[in-house]
Amino acid sequence: MTYYNRLITLVLFDAMIVVTAVFLSYWLLNPLDEIPAFALIGGLVLLLFHYFYTAFLKQYKKAWEYVTASEMFHLFRAMAFALISTSICQLYFTHYLYLRELFITGILYMVMIGYSRLAWRVYFNPKIKRPSDNKRTLIVGAGSAGTMITSRLLKSNHIKLVPVAFVDDDKTKLGLEIFNIPVVATTNDISQVVEEYKIEHIVIAIPSLKREDMNTILSECTKTTVKTQIVPSLEEIVHGNVPINELQDIQMEDLLGRSPVQLDDKGILETIVESTILVTGAGGSIGSEICRQIMKYNPAKIVLLGHGENSIYAIEMELLEIYEDKIEIVTEIADIQDRRRMFEVMDHHRPKIVYHAAAHKHVPLMESNPKEALKNNILGTRNVADAAEGSGVNTFVMVSSDKAVNPTSIMGASKCIAEMMISYKSSSSHTKFVTVRFGNVLGSNGSVIPLFKKQIKKGGPLTVTHPEMVRYFMTIPEASRLVIQAGVLAKGGEVFVLDMGEPVKIVDFAKKLIQLSGYKVEDIGLTFTGIRPGEKLFEELLGADEVYEEQVYPKIHIGKPRDVNWHAIQDIISTYDVMSEETLKERMLCLANNRVGNEIHVS
Repeated sequence: MTYYNRLITLVLFDAMIVVTAVFLSYWLLNPLDEIPAFALIGGLVLLLFHYFYTAFLKQYKKAWEYVTASEMFHLFRAMAFALISTSICQLYFTHYLYLRELFITGILYMVMIGYSRLAWRVYFNPKIKRPSDNKRTLIVGAGSAGTMITSRLLKSNHIKLVPVAFVDDDKTKLGLEIFNIPVVATTNDISQVVEEYKIEHIVIAIPSLKREDMNTILSECTKTTVKTQIVPSLEEIVHGNVPINELQDIQMEDLLGRSPVQLDDKGILETIVESTILVTGAGGSIGSEICRQIMKYNPAKIVLLGHGENSIYAIEMELLEIYEDKIEIVTEIADIQDRRRMFEVMDHHRPKIVYHAAAHKHVPLMESNPKEALKNNILGTRNVADAAEGSGVNTFVMVSSDKAVNPTSIMGASKCIAEMMISYKSSSSHTKFVTVRFGNVLGSNGSVIPLFKKQIKKGGPLTVTHPEMVRYFMTIPEASRLVIQAGVLAKGGEVFVLDMGEPVKIVDFAKKLIQLSGYKVEDIGLTFTGIRPGEKLFEELLGADEVYEEQVYPKIHIGKPRDVNWHAIQDIISTYDVMSEETLKERMLCLANNRVGNEIHVS
């Protein structure tokens, strides 16, 4: 029904109700008498005041099929104003107040108008779904988010879920009913509730839930074979990334079992605001997220540098949509292996901070292409660092990897040697050169999680390299925050490492993802493919001789700068093109491992 059709319908209904109320009140008081003229005039006055106050309080703009107590209160307030105004007019023009007639008219008028709006809601509100036609759903959380999701699910015809029970840890809610749906237990009893109520779907509706508590609830959900979804986090809702009533599949970051690292917003703001920032690899998973995070701190200009035009175009369009009139956004399509181009870009933009995220990172691919690993990760890093130093950059932050510690792969060795160069340059430069090192990034391009989801969608099996393979994990936003925070903490030569808790078995991640997708592990299946070239069963975050005992910032460790064999680095750079691939591999691994000490886990 259009707005004007609704308006005409309500105006006519209200006119009929007011006239009926006036006639009924006079008839009840004087059943044998004719209705006098003053009563008809009083009814007309009441109707005019009703229209005035109802329009003034915008009651005709309300969607009465979704009426709440607040709307009903404002409607009754408009009717009260109309009755009071009618009484004042009656007293002014007739010098007499017909209290009995006004009282009964007022009661009939308010009751009938109120019921008309409730009847509108009953008639036009979407019909409630029944469990027989939809998946029986358990709602975890009986708070505001839980009730909102429940209301939407009950009314939506295109979402084939119907709530049949709540669980909530607030024991004062146990035994209560919300929309006629009982709160039956606490979150500790999810598996029993699923069995007792024949639950086919679980929705976790607690947006403010801490990561540790989320992990506890998800552990209960994995005891079942029921698909589990969640409402968006508060951060996503506040930033407008997703509406609160949109359900999301479980993400692997929800299983990390720890709270995400927070930033020193004040320190970052003071460093970045009104500054020129350059990000290499700006189209990649980490680089693009660094750009998104930086934009929140109002730089004067951000330079998006990358080799792939499609990815740079994508992040440029995304940022322009939000910040086009606020921050200057510049793109530079350039290869970091092109030394002259790097100097041209740096000299032209003169950035205050450079975040160097461009790199080759795929371990098996770099095993087959060691010269490309050296050219991009070592020579490319040298080019960007030299250009940054030459143009007077204040801070240079290089993104590295935990694979640079005791490396067994060419990718790890190339990142380790790049770290050496950054450490060496920091000792004699006015530019503050630092490295940020972290583990596997969930959801990044080429990471295992998108592969697992794709394999589940196809029906399995999930491919895992080894049953004992463990890795440190962090989210893309966490990795990007660490990079930005390092730029604030930098004094020169440090290696910053995020405390990522305990390492996690890849096979455990795979099993949880299967179970939370609503399947049994044996139905999807797991296949062990064997460790790929260059891979290790476990990764390390700091070498033994790198560790300071204290944290430089909550959840951030710092590594000590160490001596670097600069001549060996220069020698391998100057002769790599005449070496065989096998010789180059041997020399890179030898150089990298001479630098790194014994293993140590940060926890």
